[in-house]
Amino acid sequence: MQEAAGCAPITVDALTPETFAAMIDHTFLKPFGKPADIERLCDEARRYGFAMVAVNPAETARCVDLLRGSGVRTGAAIGFPLGQNTSETKAFEIRDAIAKGAGEIDMVINLRALQSGDYELVQAELDDLAAVCRASGVISKVILETCYLNDDEKRSVCRMACAAGVDFVKTSTGFGTGGATVADILLMREAVGPAMGIKASGGVRTLNAALSMIRAGATRIGTSSGVALVEELRTRLAGEGAEALSL
Repeated sequence: MQEAAGCAPITVDALTPETFAAMIDHTFLKPFGKPADIERLCDEARRYGFAMVAVNPAETARCVDLLRGSGVRTGAAIGFPLGQNTSETKAFEIRDAIAKGAGEIDMVINLRALQSGDYELVQAELDDLAAVCRASGVISKVILETCYLNDDEKRSVCRMACAAGVDFVKTSTGFGTGGATVADILLMREAVGPAMGIKASGGVRTLNAALSMIRAGATRIGTSSGVALVEELRTRLAGEGAEALSL
């Protein structure tokens, strides 16, 4: 696992606007939009100090250029959002994104293989894709799409991700029938132990929701609402102090 992956659990009571922003993956994964949307995304990421911007692979090079010198990484979504590309196609996508400057990779598992009981294929794919990321020092995240999995399947993917040396397990693409839940974060944290990163993504649009995920064990928050969440935290802390973080 990458030492700089931001995997260590966070104490909510110690959060500041700056440390909270550093946990956020600022997201624009819509299949439509204008160049101004990407420019705004990267400008906000620079100003707030978000961990990274999460974009589709076609936007990788542009984001890397816009974020140069900021310390904010560009993350490419691989096999997104269905995960039904071949392992070879996903590996090509990862190598291409890394060549264009991506510093993080969020990749969707092969859900059909998992639910068909072909755990050997899923493990082999995770092993191969994690190795590609590791060879370039790039942070890897595996997307479970928890809304389609039962608890045993979620635990199995978490165990396979650990075995593959993946840096993070992630709840959702944001394109499924459901997103991150506290129950799933608790289950994933129990499955992977204390050292692995967990990203709560999908439907995290309020500060209370984000804080609940962090308390449950999430170390990253994937959201398109990062600016609003940080500003709400800043306002609460100014008015209420540390008590603002009590749920």
